[in-house]
Amino acid sequence: VQLVESGGGLVQPGGSLRLSCATSGFTFDEYAVGWFRQAPGKERDGVSCISNLDFATYYADSVKGRFTISSDIAKRTVYLQMHSLKPEDTAVYYCALSPIYGETWMKHLSFWGQGTPVTVSS
Repeated sequence: VQLVESGGGLVQPGGSLRLSCATSGFTFDEYAVGWFRQAPGKERDGVSCISNLDFATYYADSVKGRFTISSDIAKRTVYLQMHSLKPEDTAVYYCALSPIYGETWMKHLSFWGQGTPVTVSS
């Protein structure tokens, strides 16, 4: 299994970024793919996940209305479009697989990538 994240960087508050997760090595529709983040000294924070079976989506309350997750089956790539970014969104963002979709997806992580850093600062 390979999960390769890209798209992170430095952005001003209120700005936007789109993260990408290129995947390989597993049956795409057998897993939910999601994003979690981890800031220095803090625990992992599940941001969003998408079911590749029916494209249902889940978002943490902290990002609802600002982030959008999507999945391109042909490219085996999952995206996280982030708008209205805040300094508290600063973290390393990881793409991860889970056999469970929904609010408990973070409790059943199977694999995750190396992460891409996002810094929101003026």
